[in-house]
Amino acid sequence: MTRRWELLRALGAVADSPAAARAVAGPLGLVPLSDAEHTDVFVLNCPPYASVYLGPDGALGGEGADRAAGFWRAIAVSPPAEPDHLTALLALYASLGEAAAGARRPATAQALTRSRQVLFAEHLWPWLPAYLDAVAELAVPALTAWAELSRRAIAEEFSAQPAWPRLPLALRAAPGDIGEGRRLVDALTTPVRSGIILTRRRLAAGAGEAGLGHRIGERRYTLRAMFGQDPHATLAWAAHEAMRWQHRHASRAAGDTVAGWWAARAGRTRVLLRDAAIRPG
Repeated sequence: MTRRWELLRALGAVADSPAAARAVAGPLGLVPLSDAEHTDVFVLNCPPYASVYLGPDGALGGEGADRAAGFWRAIAVSPPAEPDHLTALLALYASLGEAAAGARRPATAQALTRSRQVLFAEHLWPWLPAYLDAVAELAVPALTAWAELSRRAIAEEFSAQPAWPRLPLALRAAPGDIGEGRRLVDALTTPVRSGIILTRRRLAAGAGEAGLGHRIGERRYTLRAMFGQDPHATLAWAAHEAMRWQHRHASRAAGDTVAGWWAARAGRTRVLLRDAAIRPG
C-alpha cells in the first residue's frame, strides 16, 4: 500500500519542475528529462493545471482553480499557491491515502477515504485521461513513458472507486457547446466546451495539414490566423481534430460516464464544425 502512494506522489512530481522530474526518473524507470523538454511539454503545450481543462475559460486560475482551492479548504487544509496543479493534487491524494491507512479510529479512516475519493472524482479523473493523451501525442520519449505509467496508475485508482451517482461539478456546470461566430476560437481552445485539447504543437501541425501558414504565438492567436487565411480549410481541419478526440474519449467510455460526456462534447463539436465547413459563403 505504501508503494501505491509513493508512486502517485512521484508521478505528480514529474510535472513540478525539471529538477523534481530528474529526481524521480530513476525510481520510476524513466529517461531523465532536459529543462527544454520539460518546458516544452509542461509550460508551452500541456500546462498541468485542472483549471485549463475544466475551467469555463480554458485558462489558468479563475473558476477552475477556485473550485480546487475550495476542496482543500473543505478538508481543513490551507490551499497552496497553485491548488489545481497536478503535483499538488496527486500529493494531496497520496497524503489522504496514507493518513487513512494510519488512522486509529475507523470513523477517521472512513472520512479520510471519502475525501480522497471525492478528490479523485471531482479534481483528477475528469481531466487526467485526456490530458495524458495530449502529453503522449507530443512524442517526447521520457514523457510518453510517464504518460503511460500515469495512465495505468490512475486507471487502477479508478477501478477502486465507488460508483459515482452523478457527473463531476465541473462537467455539470460546463458552459454550452462551441456555437458559432466571433467567439469560436475561444471555445475551440477551451477543452470543457469543445471536448478537445489543442496544444501549440498540434496547431502547428494542423496549419500544415490544412495547407496554411503557421503563425507562431499564443494558441488563440495562431488559430485566429488560420481562420483568417482560409476559414473553410480551418473548419474542416478542426472538425477532423474533434473526430479524433471523440474517438479517443469513446475508447474509454465503457463504464465511465465522464469519458462518455467528453466523447459526446467532442462529437457535438465535430458536427457543428463540419456543418459550418460545408455551408456556402
